[in-house]
Amino acid sequence: MAIAHVYKRDHVNTDEIIPARYLNTDDAKELAKHCMEDLDTQFVKKSKPGDCIVAGDDFGCGSSREHAVWSLQGAKVGAVIAQSFARIFYRNCINCGFYPIELPDAVTLIADGDQIDIDYAAGTINNRTQNKTIRFKPLPDFALAIVRDGGLLEHIQKTAAH
Repeated sequence: MAIAHVYKRDHVNTDEIIPARYLNTDDAKELAKHCMEDLDTQFVKKSKPGDCIVAGDDFGCGSSREHAVWSLQGAKVGAVIAQSFARIFYRNCINCGFYPIELPDAVTLIADGDQIDIDYAAGTINNRTQNKTIRFKPLPDFALAIVRDGGLLEHIQKTAAH
């Protein structure tokens, strides 16, 4: 079970996910300390491992940096559920082994603090708080395999070994 942290706005950019002033490291644990701090200074303190971020359209816009995904992973964010994603951020998520969930009307279907369970393969979110099941289009099999293997590099190594 995860808690939803809802940001009812569009265009959450990579500088808000991980501010540029912290890009002097690629260590996910170090980046995690500053995850979302320019949008929500309390995010790291209130978020628990597995919790999810819910946002509007164009999540991850701005600079093309893997650091944004690494900071989310380091903070142990379970998923980002957004109405839409910036194209490069979306692919960075998959390539880094992080599952982005695209869900139209995400910010109206899930409220801040809702308790949710996600079935990634089935494409469902069980919203325990609202007692409803929400469907989303799951990742295609090739992308799901990359995420399950921990990212693109790990996936290539695994498939090359066969």
